[in-house]
Amino acid sequence: MAEPRKPNVIVFFTDQQRWDTTGVHGNPLGLTPNFDRMARTGTDVHYSFTCQPVCGPARSCLQTGRYATNTGVFRNGIVLDPNMETLAKSFRAGGYATGYIGKWHLAAADPTPVEQRGGYEYWLAANTLEFTSDVYDTVVYNTESEPVKLPGYRVDALTDAAIRYVDNHQQDPFFLFISYLEPHHQNHLDDYPPPVGYREQYTDRWTPPDLVALRGSSPQHLGGYYGMVKRLDEALGRLFDALRSLDLLEDTIVLFTSDHGCHFKTRNAEYKRSCHEASIRVPTAISGPGFDGGGQLAELVSLVDLPPTLLDAAGLPIPAAMEGRSILPLVRRETRAWPEEVFVQISESQVARAIRTHRWKYCVNAPDGVGWRDANADRYVEEALYDLQADPYELENLAGIDAFRDVADDLRERLLARMVAAGETAPVIEAAPVRPGGQRATSIVDVRRRYNDQRM
Repeated sequence: MAEPRKPNVIVFFTDQQRWDTTGVHGNPLGLTPNFDRMARTGTDVHYSFTCQPVCGPARSCLQTGRYATNTGVFRNGIVLDPNMETLAKSFRAGGYATGYIGKWHLAAADPTPVEQRGGYEYWLAANTLEFTSDVYDTVVYNTESEPVKLPGYRVDALTDAAIRYVDNHQQDPFFLFISYLEPHHQNHLDDYPPPVGYREQYTDRWTPPDLVALRGSSPQHLGGYYGMVKRLDEALGRLFDALRSLDLLEDTIVLFTSDHGCHFKTRNAEYKRSCHEASIRVPTAISGPGFDGGGQLAELVSLVDLPPTLLDAAGLPIPAAMEGRSILPLVRRETRAWPEEVFVQISESQVARAIRTHRWKYCVNAPDGVGWRDANADRYVEEALYDLQADPYELENLAGIDAFRDVADDLRERLLARMVAAGETAPVIEAAPVRPGGQRATSIVDVRRRYNDQRM
């Protein structure tokens, strides 16, 4: 008797996409009907978080299932060790064809040397897609390291290439990773350029409450950002249409997720690299065999949990070095045992660590003098404490308020345990300077009033 066909696996990976751009997370603009349908009919990983809100480190985590300090890629500009176990290598060992399309960001240069491609066989990508291409000028490199210019808006150009790959691999079980640049800003413009005509549809529309309160660059950037998200969702719909037309839909697992979010210069001088929900929470859904009908998960899931999940769903062994855990037992309702917090490492702008529980956010920061060249530190100071139940938009920092000292002490011990479990040496964490409570820089009542006003 012939063995059943292994499921195909596709990762649809966006860059810098906030979780609240999606309808299932309350965005009222109808930007993501395809993602929303995927989440409703498949598995909605409703509380999904990056473990490193920086492009290169987050990508290293998703390729390996390990924290960034253990991949060695703790900041941008570091090459992923060619000897490290990766998703591509695991799928190849399991008899899969493997392909990578889009942004890589884990090599030294373009074209990316073969040994720095993470084990992927088929290659149509650029290490720094934001520099080799523009929105209507998509240039990537093929398996032979030759430059290839793809026609169309960049999202469409990569989607076309992905559909061609699927069409050419109908007979093989395949693992395809599609890595978009959107809705990341275009670096040389410091703009979020959507397809022609899309910016105007979403300018001066609904704004998330944290951006209503803190603004940052959102007034000039949010319309374009939303337009990019809309086109990405249309691309997701086209991919599902291709799978349906080729009779592959029921045999293909599709994972949609992002590397980190975007706070639009409200929390620091750029767009991410902070502990806030706008930086670390991302939209994630999975459809296909093992995930259809999975419903909405209540547990907190980290980016490092997704690689073992994909291997588990494909029936392949999970490398012992992977630090995440498969969510399939949660999807199948076989267990309720799951960590009560996610652990986040932050680099480049600062060396910081954070944990996020259902109710609390706790973040510590290394003192001045620790930064770009440092993966970790031996001393941190409490930087932020947020009660997400009372203050979901993180507008009132409770760090240093004496009434919350017991909460902070408990979270500090939990953070230390997670740091040690991730292979870090236990550091000293100093308490935040004591300050009086009861003061809010921005009243939550005022924020909610502005939020309600814009929905009218």
